[in-house]
Amino acid sequence: MGWRRGQDLRDRVLAADGPVREVARRFAVSESYVARACSRQLLGQVSAGVQCNHVPLRLQGLEGALTERVAAAPEQTLMQLCQWIEAEHEVRVSLSTL
Repeated sequence: MGWRRGQDLRDRVLAADGPVREVARRFAVSESYVARACSRQLLGQVSAGVQCNHVPLRLQGLEGALTERVAAAPEQTLMQLCQWIEAEHEVRVSLSTL
């Protein structure tokens, strides 16, 4: 439901007339939100962009090795897998990452 409210707000912001500062104040959003929404509309993009924190995934590229390891020894614990990943691939991960 939250995404719909965001889309409604974006639609109202894009339909509003006036300078960026005035539109931002009217809808209680930042000026950069209004400017980005307008820029995206000019590019033909009507929905919000994908949010990304630009942090690479810790286990990216190790999916195959992990699958093989678990298939070979399914009885091992997550802690043992974390230790194996650190020893074999020099990547330190927590239990919650696995």
